[in-house]
Amino acid sequence: MTKKFKPKVRIMPTTKIKMGRRSFIKNAGMGSGALILGFSFLNACKPNGSKENSINSAPKEWFKINGYLKIADNGVVTIMSPNPEGGQNVKTSMPMIIADELDVDWADVTVEQAPLDTDAFTRQFIGGSQAIRLGWPGLRMAGASARHMLKMAAAEKWNVPVEEIETGNGRLMHEAGNHSGSYGEFASAASTLEVPEEVALKELSEFEIIGRSKKNVDGHKIVTGKPLFGVDTHREGMLIAMIVHPPAFGLRIKSIDDSKAKSMPGIRDIFSVKVYNDDYVKTFFDTRTFNEVAVIVGESTWQVMQAKKELEIECEPIVSSTDIRDRFGTSWEQHTPSGLESSDAHYRAMEKMSRSGGEVRRKDGNPEQAFGRATKTIERTYTAPFLAHNCMEPMNFFADVKNGRAELVGPLQKPEFTEQTLSARTGIPLENIDIKMTRLGGGYGRRSYAHWLVEAALISQRMEAPVKLIYSREDDMTDGIYRPSYMIRIKAGLDDKNQLMAYHVNAGGIPESPMYENRFPAGAVDHYLAEDWTIDSNITVGSFRAPRSNFMAAAEQSFLDEVAELAGKDPIDFRLELLDRAIKKPLEGVTNDYDPVRYAEVLKLVREKSQWATNNKNRGVAAYYCHNSYAAQVLDFEMVDGQPRVQKVVCALDCGIVINPDGAVNMAEGGIVDGIGNALYGEMPIENGVPTKSNYDTYRLIRMKEAPKEIEVHFVENEVDPTGLGEPTFPPIFAALANAIYKVTGKRLYKQPFASQLVSEG
Repeated sequence: MTKKFKPKVRIMPTTKIKMGRRSFIKNAGMGSGALILGFSFLNACKPNGSKENSINSAPKEWFKINGYLKIADNGVVTIMSPNPEGGQNVKTSMPMIIADELDVDWADVTVEQAPLDTDAFTRQFIGGSQAIRLGWPGLRMAGASARHMLKMAAAEKWNVPVEEIETGNGRLMHEAGNHSGSYGEFASAASTLEVPEEVALKELSEFEIIGRSKKNVDGHKIVTGKPLFGVDTHREGMLIAMIVHPPAFGLRIKSIDDSKAKSMPGIRDIFSVKVYNDDYVKTFFDTRTFNEVAVIVGESTWQVMQAKKELEIECEPIVSSTDIRDRFGTSWEQHTPSGLESSDAHYRAMEKMSRSGGEVRRKDGNPEQAFGRATKTIERTYTAPFLAHNCMEPMNFFADVKNGRAELVGPLQKPEFTEQTLSARTGIPLENIDIKMTRLGGGYGRRSYAHWLVEAALISQRMEAPVKLIYSREDDMTDGIYRPSYMIRIKAGLDDKNQLMAYHVNAGGIPESPMYENRFPAGAVDHYLAEDWTIDSNITVGSFRAPRSNFMAAAEQSFLDEVAELAGKDPIDFRLELLDRAIKKPLEGVTNDYDPVRYAEVLKLVREKSQWATNNKNRGVAAYYCHNSYAAQVLDFEMVDGQPRVQKVVCALDCGIVINPDGAVNMAEGGIVDGIGNALYGEMPIENGVPTKSNYDTYRLIRMKEAPKEIEVHFVENEVDPTGLGEPTFPPIFAALANAIYKVTGKRLYKQPFASQLVSEG
């Protein structure tokens, strides 16, 4: 895969922004109590792997300036990265924002992963592609306030007005008085000062680090195999634990026969643990398929795996139940039916439900009458299966729980919420729980539901010893929390001028709906109706990269291509016509999620960069808004020896200001490749409650040779604050692929995955 990307992030000037100290402390967590992490000077010498550190002497003393950073007497700066790193590059990009406002040389910066600390940081989790967007003002303030405090310290020493002091590359200068000094010389004095009530941020045009590519701060450790991931954790005297859960959804453990397994070499104990107590009100991320699991604890992974084979569990059917759950302060009922479910029955139930209407989510104009007047109509139905997350690093966590305290180390996306759950389950106060975040070997929403952390803690508590819990690949893939299975029926009506006049979308899923009723083409059609529905299930689902959007985009953008064809229009021109209608004739009394101007810009950019006008015979296009960003893609497709192949993808993105262009390109490429793989091959069929695929020999993933040979990523130049990036390129690629397949094969595909419908026999 090659990159044809030239960063063009035009940083436009803006007025200086001021934020009050109280607001800053609330939003950025810079108050007292911010922690200081351990620091290795040798690791600091090459923070970005690209150039030698400009400072040669080892530090003798460190000074905390605020919760995000500390400065050594030699001028080296340690910046804390507050959010978990799951491959989205926040461990590099977040410190880049701080460093730029601090006005320090990036070569003099070292980055450390902060542990969970709710006193020092806010929203210390990843999900929804919001880390940079929501962290942007606070991170800038962290750097800017530290810079101002250093200037105040220098002004006092030199007896000059603070306004006359300039900064650059980690140095302070007063030209008139011929004074200069490094940040290290003033760090001690600065650390004693109050955080200023107000501080001016840099003009965007003054950025020196933001918008310029920096290498991943963990890059060297990753390629040399250094311990970064949770599964790498090792402690003296540590035991290994693994779980066994019921073989099918709709079953629970009745009894455990450990007579053979318990006597095997190295096995310390076998028992069951209950993740949540019966009277516990589960929160949004307390999703768990099998609340009680069998646990095997031993001295080594191999010994535990051998004992698992000899463990026998007897199961019984679950009883239908209704739980009250808490969704960020709002209660809702979750019904879990009994029985052993199957995918074939699911699709029949969804088909029936889609024909019976649903709950109206939005209605503009009079769609019923409009369809009656339509000259041409078209209706299509799209479906998608359950999908497993397939994180390369299996679920794992280290726990050492003793004497009313808990130390935990591992990969998770929502540590703050999981910490609260653990406290409720164990009775250990939050202040006695220490969660250290490791790099995630893939997350995609799966590690939002960190019940395995609770399991690890309960096991350690029972064993009175440090324990590392590890899920096997089979444990993880058959344990649920899948992407829901979906169905959507869409109908469109055209007038005698081939203008889209009526649009009806009916969407639902098992057990969640994918509906986003206020997204395009809502607001671009006079007569619009959105309905949705759900079907209860005992198969657990949860966030999956670009939740709901991944299916809505696939269906909507595939359908719009068919509508464009029916209207006799180019698919890009057709979309731009609709967006132009939303711009020039906005509907009164309704709110759309998207900005039609920005939406149109990514379509125009991808049309230009792909040279769409000169060749679109084997190409498909799609565009979508999600996670506050806009993505448009043109995909080149062909069949090679009876197999589907993607030759090239051109992607246009509007995600506001791009912090780290190389990192941004990597994220965009990752979403594209991941989406193509899921669209072609991804599925998790269920038969009588049993997931039919449990490892990579049966669950098909995209292979290296099947990835696009070339990907181009182009960013819209603007001055908009950063928005989402980890997820926006994922949803539209499903439809770009489907539309390209039609161009080449003449087949419209309505059911995911696609590959089995394309592969030639023999």
